[in-house]
Amino acid sequence: TPKYLHYDPETSKQLMCDKCPPGTSLKQHCTARRKTVCAPCPDHYYTDSWHTSDECLYCTPVCKELQYVKQECNRTHNRVCECEEGRYLELEFCLKHRSCPPGFGVLHAGTPERNTVCKRCPDGFFSNETSSKAPCRKHTNCSALGLLLTQKGNATHDNICSGNSESTHKCGIDVTLCEEAFFRFAVPTKLTPNWLSVLVDNLPGTKLNAESVERIKRRHSSQEQ
Repeated sequence: TPKYLHYDPETSKQLMCDKCPPGTSLKQHCTARRKTVCAPCPDHYYTDSWHTSDECLYCTPVCKELQYVKQECNRTHNRVCECEEGRYLELEFCLKHRSCPPGFGVLHAGTPERNTVCKRCPDGFFSNETSSKAPCRKHTNCSALGLLLTQKGNATHDNICSGNSESTHKCGIDVTLCEEAFFRFAVPTKLTPNWLSVLVDNLPGTKLNAESVERIKRRHSSQEQ
């Protein structure tokens, strides 16, 4: 128990008395024969620490405008008021949290005691909205999605992706288109028995299997003649 020095007039000595705990007030100092006497705080009054005061503190009567009661008053705590959602306390007023404009994201979200902190989106990140909660978002990685980067993003816009980056390189993705290419552009003047296999082997990208090659030969046999 915390102590305090008190002069005892009966003995003319300095005594080490116990302090009163939270929720009470000092009623009588200790003596050589008796400990400190503390009394409970009455309703609407409180003390929130060990002390030597003979009076309890009066609780805050009401919360301010745009505040709500977070914790009611009791003998050990004052009434706790807090600004409503989306606001913070500044010079006794509950002000609205700052909204970050496009190109800026939320670095630290606002709290009942602090305003929103915004930060310009760094390279590779963007924000296309006005918000008091949204952070900067990372640009879409087009190549990771198998797409082509059509337009590079900036601080206010995301990357724009389109198409399939592999469709122009891998013949195996669309066999029908490959077949058309074989017979429209690649049929040699003098056909050899294995010309189609040679062509397939030399194309970049995914290779067609033997079964697919034979199917193409059968389907286009009339064109070869």
